[in-house]
Amino acid sequence: MALDRFSAQAADYARYRIDYPAALYDWLLPQVIGRERAWDCATGNGQVAVVLADHFVRVDATDLSEKQLAQATPRTNLHYQTARAEQTLFPNQRFDLITVAQAVHWFDATAYHAEVRRVARSGAVLAEWGYGLVQISPEVDPLIRHFHDVIMGPYWDANRWHIDDEYARIPFPFAGVQRARFSVQRQWSAEWFLQYLRTWSSVVKYQNERGEDAVDLIAAEVMELWGPGEREVVFPVFVRVGRVD
Repeated sequence: MALDRFSAQAADYARYRIDYPAALYDWLLPQVIGRERAWDCATGNGQVAVVLADHFVRVDATDLSEKQLAQATPRTNLHYQTARAEQTLFPNQRFDLITVAQAVHWFDATAYHAEVRRVARSGAVLAEWGYGLVQISPEVDPLIRHFHDVIMGPYWDANRWHIDDEYARIPFPFAGVQRARFSVQRQWSAEWFLQYLRTWSSVVKYQNERGEDAVDLIAAEVMELWGPGEREVVFPVFVRVGRVD
């Protein structure tokens, strides 16, 4: 069954979640032979799709959440629609590139990869990536790790733990597999960081079940450790790419 864990916080997701580094696209795009059509699956608010629109004649971007798509940035050659990853209305052999950012762990991977094979052209590239737990400082990191693993632990869907092992347990039955790592650096205030934490699916689930904001449990300590002004936050990004033969 398809899971939608981000409609409730769609506006905050669009504002506080990271986008991806230029180095990732510089590594990925030269591997793609054709530049006619791309599909960004589970596009959310269209962060990846907007970048692809600068490189392809047409980009189709799908998401399970209508509320997420309502936050997406328009482009004349970018076409958004609601669809499950595992079942679309696209014709056979349509795409030169298929991308999925921070979402494969929510899919039925076998059914999704079957759909990829159906809609991909021969030699098309599939790229799947995600990012791990944020890194800030030796003082703040243990607090966030405890919040993530212990306090929020019971509220994460089991699927979410695939991020920790970089999709190692999710099969990737494609040719010429390549893997790479990148990082995203941002300068954030403590207030901005706390708002980012509120986009976590586990925090939303905690709120729904208990009627309380879980971030309030650590907010004061984060503010004290953070201090005034902004700090650098770093997100480790992992990518795997394969070719559909």
